[in-house]
Amino acid sequence: MTKRLVGMLLAATAATGVIAVAPTAAAASTVAQGADTTARPHLIDYKISFGKCEDTCRIKVRIKNLSRKRLYDVSLNARLWVNGKKVGACYDYVGGIRPKGVRWAGCTVRSSKLTRMWNQHQDGEIDFGPSTKTRVHYEYYR
Repeated sequence: MTKRLVGMLLAATAATGVIAVAPTAAAASTVAQGADTTARPHLIDYKISFGKCEDTCRIKVRIKNLSRKRLYDVSLNARLWVNGKKVGACYDYVGGIRPKGVRWAGCTVRSSKLTRMWNQHQDGEIDFGPSTKTRVHYEYYR
């Protein structure tokens, strides 16, 4: 059963109070999966900026705690992409962030692939368009 059909069955059940069709195990798992995919509140907000980005690339991230709870064990994973090709990754441990507080994290990517692409850019063979994908991990209980 599709999620739409299950949703229609649940709406019809709620409106009439009568169950017309007994849900199967597949329908029950679909309903359970739908409940797990609800959006959870984001406790952080972050802004990414680049420092010097040539043969080494500095990635700086401003992490803001939006919640009223202290965040523990905050860490940053960043992957650097140039022209759609992954050229490296880096990691930084931030620590704790107090409620409504701000911390800065940063890491430097150094790799031979990044150096090769920078040299190709210097020779005029390619454009150099860096982008990054970051993931900030945290715990809010201890």
